[in-house]
Order: sequence, then structure tokens, then C-alpha cells
Amino acid sequence: MNEEDEAFNEIERQAGQRKEAVRATIATNPYRDLVIEEVLQRIKELRPAVMPLESMGRGKATHEWFDILVKDIEGMKK
Repeated sequence: MNEEDEAFNEIERQAGQRKEAVRATIATNPYRDLVIEEVLQRIKELRPAVMPLESMGRGKATHEWFDILVKDIEGMKK
């Protein structure tokens, strides 16, 4: 293994350590799930209000984007 490979491996190792530290911090945050639940609830409350606007957009309607956003956020909670 040459110096470049060793340097790359060291960078990979350090990045892995940082990623794990961030995951640990997120996992131990006592307010994380409460905030996520609050955001999801607000999005779900807004969803009916944007349904009449779907004819103004192109592609996905706003309520479809809300559904995607809620699904993604709920997936992050697990």
C-alpha cells in the first residue's frame, strides 16, 4: 500500500468516526422525536388546505409533496 492509499484510508476512517459521533448525538437528543412529531402534525394539518391549489402546479401536486415529505421524515425517525 502506498502513501496515497494510506492517506485515503485514514480520511475514510476519520469520516466514519465523525458520522458515528453525529448519529450518537442525534440518538441521544431527548427533543428530537418530539420536534419531528410536531412538524409531522403541522404538515398533516396543512395538507387539506393545499389540495385546492393542486391545479395550479405542474407535476406533483402540493399535497403529494407533503405526503412524500411526511413519509421521508417518518422513515428518518426509525
